[in-house]
Amino acid sequence: MAEHRKYAVEVVKVPKKWKDRAFIDKDEYEKLYRKSVEKPEKFWGKEGKRLDWIKPYTRVKNTSFDHPDVSIKWFEDGTLNVAANCIDRHLKKRGKQVAIIWEPDDPSEQARHITYQELHSEVCRLANVLKANGVKRGDRVTIYLPMIPEAAYAMLACARIGAIHSIVFGGFSPDSLADRISDCKSRFLITADEGMRGGRKVPLKANADKAIGKVGGIEKVLVVKRTGADVP
Repeated sequence: MAEHRKYAVEVVKVPKKWKDRAFIDKDEYEKLYRKSVEKPEKFWGKEGKRLDWIKPYTRVKNTSFDHPDVSIKWFEDGTLNVAANCIDRHLKKRGKQVAIIWEPDDPSEQARHITYQELHSEVCRLANVLKANGVKRGDRVTIYLPMIPEAAYAMLACARIGAIHSIVFGGFSPDSLADRISDCKSRFLITADEGMRGGRKVPLKANADKAIGKVGGIEKVLVVKRTGADVP
């Protein structure tokens, strides 16, 4: 039987200085929401221009919800790079600003504050590593990592070169990893020696070896040094 508990409810008002710094308030949000529903092409056509486009779009919305021919397409004739929009366009004004704050599993381990400039450098470096190891546009890369900055670097590096990344939760078993490698026909895997979760070590590289032994297909494995454990 579920235990029912009573909790005291307290409404905490937003401090004025927070409210003054906000990009938007409740009234403005509701106004924008109405515009997005009533005139979606006009609204999103304008909002889409906030991004940097390699080839600007001319068609905003192309959708059909008629069963069975459901089709949802946005900005379909435009071309952009996700990594460039996440990083490069911020470098001029925010290069020294923190982009990622990473808190480790172990509270005694020092947190990391990664600036946009540092993020750009790491992502470019990993993108070049992928290219040097034969990863091309359209290739699938399986990422089996713990919650570390290198996971973000890996996703953005794939986006930068046009590869498709498949994220596999670092707590999944070798069988689950094998299934996902097989599903997307991945040839390249990024993992770590070990992961840390709740103070316990997770043998990621050992799990990856077992998965590859089951399903094959993987030609190269890139291993991030997380704990420094000896791995085959």
